[in-house]
Amino acid sequence: MSSGFDIQSLAGQIRDARGVAHKRDIDAVVERLGLNSRHDAVPVGDDCAAIPDGDGHLLFAIEGFLDSFVAADPYFAGYCGIMVNLSDIAAMGGRPLAVVDALWSRDAAAADPILAGLSDAAALYGVPIVGGHTNTRAEAGNLAVAVLGRAGPRLLTSFDAAPGDDFVAAIDLRGRFRDPYPYWDASTGTAGERLRGDLALLPGLAESGLCRAAKDISMAGVVGTALMLLECSHVGGIIDLDAIPRPTGVPLDRWLTAFPSFGYLLSVHPDCTPDVLARFAERDIAVATVGKLDASRVARVRDASGGEAVVWDFTISPLIGCGQDGAGVVR
Repeated sequence: MSSGFDIQSLAGQIRDARGVAHKRDIDAVVERLGLNSRHDAVPVGDDCAAIPDGDGHLLFAIEGFLDSFVAADPYFAGYCGIMVNLSDIAAMGGRPLAVVDALWSRDAAAADPILAGLSDAAALYGVPIVGGHTNTRAEAGNLAVAVLGRAGPRLLTSFDAAPGDDFVAAIDLRGRFRDPYPYWDASTGTAGERLRGDLALLPGLAESGLCRAAKDISMAGVVGTALMLLECSHVGGIIDLDAIPRPTGVPLDRWLTAFPSFGYLLSVHPDCTPDVLARFAERDIAVATVGKLDASRVARVRDASGGEAVVWDFTISPLIGCGQDGAGVVR
């Protein structure tokens, strides 16, 4: 295959990736907090908590950032505080309302580039920062950002993928790696109008009924994110690795562990797939049908030669700890 890896080795690399390992830590948190048995009105396992509110839903999410990342690239860490939270809101079929942040730093000078990143991203994406918590006399630096959004009665969820659906990947390839990190940045330096219009595609799909299940591509990468969606929906499926939209010249093995600034996986009924593909293509976002879902509860990958490998068998072992009733939590 084009990556130079055999399919079994590549499946193992996906299972052992750092981003997937972090997701495996979730199961113990789910158990300790009793999230499989409480808060039945707000099922957990999605990119946001979806809270019923009148004729729609409030969406609530939070992201925390590795201190090593914040120290190495403070401006982009602040920028990501806005960007990745808004991606979570869009992945649920919603639109953002407001953001708050919690920032610890050694002094005001260390906080300044983080605050600059937060401010610039908030302006570009058109979402207000309405408050938070700041400590500029801390012994160590830390950053967390939370977002509130709103969606209508139709959500995009992690629970509604169905056997027979097409698996669609949409990724903005108009960017670059922020070396040496696995972050594909198609956001900084881009016009705010385009960024806002691209995110609006997701609530548009929800409101039109073209799609019911989606997830934004996280640090677990394309296939790792797919695993979480499959587990929550209690389905399996096969992903054609060479069909995944990928920048020219980027090796497949690197791309499968990349975190794109705009990247989504969607489970789409075949009757709706042409319309979904067209909506992304109209905005010059790379999009393709990359696989098919089935009832096996086994996630598999396939290469261009037809070779297949099992990445995860949910009938044997959970990944993030989704319960029998579909409960779980993505952190």
